[in-house]
Amino acid sequence: MAASLYGSLVQLSVLAQVGANGDNSRIWQIVTLGILILVIGLAIAIFAAIIAYGTLWFQGFMSGADVGLFSLVAMGFRQVRPTVIVQAKIMAAQAGLDINRRTGISTQRLEAHYLAGGDVMRVINAIIAAQRAGIDLDFDRAAAIDLAGRDVLDAVRTSVYPKVIDCPDPVRTGKSFLSAIARNGVELRIRARVTVRTNLAQLIGGATEETIIARVGESIISSIGSSDHHQEVLENPDRISKAVLARGLDAHTAFEIVSIDIADIDVGENIGARLQADQAEADTRVARAKAEMRRAEAIAHEQEMKAHVAENKARLVLAEAEVPKAMADAFRTGRLHADGKGQ
Repeated sequence: MAASLYGSLVQLSVLAQVGANGDNSRIWQIVTLGILILVIGLAIAIFAAIIAYGTLWFQGFMSGADVGLFSLVAMGFRQVRPTVIVQAKIMAAQAGLDINRRTGISTQRLEAHYLAGGDVMRVINAIIAAQRAGIDLDFDRAAAIDLAGRDVLDAVRTSVYPKVIDCPDPVRTGKSFLSAIARNGVELRIRARVTVRTNLAQLIGGATEETIIARVGESIISSIGSSDHHQEVLENPDRISKAVLARGLDAHTAFEIVSIDIADIDVGENIGARLQADQAEADTRVARAKAEMRRAEAIAHEQEMKAHVAENKARLVLAEAEVPKAMADAFRTGRLHADGKGQ
């Protein structure tokens, strides 16, 4: 076919040279031959398109997917995988979804999502699963969730089958229990399980599982801390669950809390008694330090008094030394005689 097309082109060039000499009949032959060449080229293009995309087009046509042959050819130029789009349209059509070109899941919208980097098959599977479960999820919202980086199919599955989150999560935090202390000072070690369902309306922009775990853990610790005695918690652990659940911890999150269950409670250390013992030990050390300070002050005062006594003894010795000197001076001046009579 290529050889015949080349021969036609050569003949067309020859006729064009002859027609330049003024032969009108030859001009009409040239025009006719040109139209024939265009028709042959168009036929070749259609034949090549049928060879490349005929199977996909026929599959979509038989499934009622409403995918045109020229749309498939255009996908090849736009670097879109036609297989993905056709399979998605077939799944949507067979599931009874709206594939109307104006208001439904059209080929153009699927191509736009594909070119934006989204997962077309995951979005279609999520919409079909949501339809089967009676959940309101349109294509625009599903595509937005997928482009936001969330697993829209897993979100729909979690809406149908709620999943359980451990609080605390040993994988994320490395801790296997929450430590809470009642007012009497006894520590309680708790593991809780939170059952959540995906809230598709708040999935875009909503907080993730980490926020749920943090809020639940904080509320459990606060509720136990407000209990007067740890035995109250051991007797009625569901009271803690109900109190935590009533706080609306799922606000502004991508999940809806179904239930909060206390999986395990263990009694830990008596933190209050240990703190009191530490406080008593600290008070004892302070009292000993004060007593040692008073003893040191008493010893210093004693040494000071001994110094005063020694000083007074020295003064007495000096005073006694002055007596013989005064008597000698009195004998010398005649104020005192040997018989003890003075002048």
